[in-house]
Amino acid sequence: MPSIVANGRRFEVEDGASVRSFVVARALDPATVYVERNGEPLPRDAYASTNLCEGDVLELVRAVAGGAGEGVQGEGVWRRARLAYARLYLCVDRRDGGAELEAFLEATLAAGVDLVQLRDKQAAPAELRAASEIFRRTATRHGALFILNDDPALAVEVGADGVHVGQDDASLAEARAIVGEDRLIGRSTHSEVQFDQALGQDCDYLAIGPVHATPTKAGRPAIGLDPIRQAAAVAGDRPWFVTGAMGPDTAPDVLDAGATRLVVVRAITQSPDPAAAARRLTEQLRAGSEAAW
Repeated sequence: MPSIVANGRRFEVEDGASVRSFVVARALDPATVYVERNGEPLPRDAYASTNLCEGDVLELVRAVAGGAGEGVQGEGVWRRARLAYARLYLCVDRRDGGAELEAFLEATLAAGVDLVQLRDKQAAPAELRAASEIFRRTATRHGALFILNDDPALAVEVGADGVHVGQDDASLAEARAIVGEDRLIGRSTHSEVQFDQALGQDCDYLAIGPVHATPTKAGRPAIGLDPIRQAAAVAGDRPWFVTGAMGPDTAPDVLDAGATRLVVVRAITQSPDPAAAARRLTEQLRAGSEAAW
């Protein structure tokens, strides 16, 4: 089978696989994706007739809203399709808010991060707006999702793909009224009861944890693995992610408990090689899920 590289990740594809079939297999609508093959833009009408060959290098970038012509499905359709096959979710603060932030995001998104959340409780609104421009730009370049923490109105203002709200933040109904139907809403849960409640509410994905105590959620007790097993049994098709000191050493037990998606903070942000840490986690998640991108 030919081996190709797409958005920095290596894939084996079936003999005779076309660019279009590769895009569709990732749950993407070809009308919402721009493809560059071996450094050259590929016209959309050539996706079906262009077969992938050994050594091909693809760059897949989603179309921005309103930029892909007639017949393109809404951003909400693309975002939910992208979420469906997302596995690795990175939360990071604004760091330096400039070149260092952009280099960090470039490296980790290329290494396999599917969603990146800007979470910085200390940043001023102006700092969040400035950092969001970098998050938005790099996420778009890598076909990833950009989520803003806590603030639905600011998520709309900065063009984020969605907002993540905790148990003490805006209600899901309030968040939906602000962000509309085309943006994603994520919900934090910390127990089986909260997880079950959120499944019956208007959110696009859930996070459950912390499995282990972590300084990123100071004072919140660890919940262990039993709620993870329960979540795996009841979540159905709703995407859900596990939080709480997730990293290469803690991931195996969580994946064995039925999880397929992780939220990671320090294992990547504090790694001496963030891209290598992201690649290792991506490989672990891919090995545990045939649906991984």
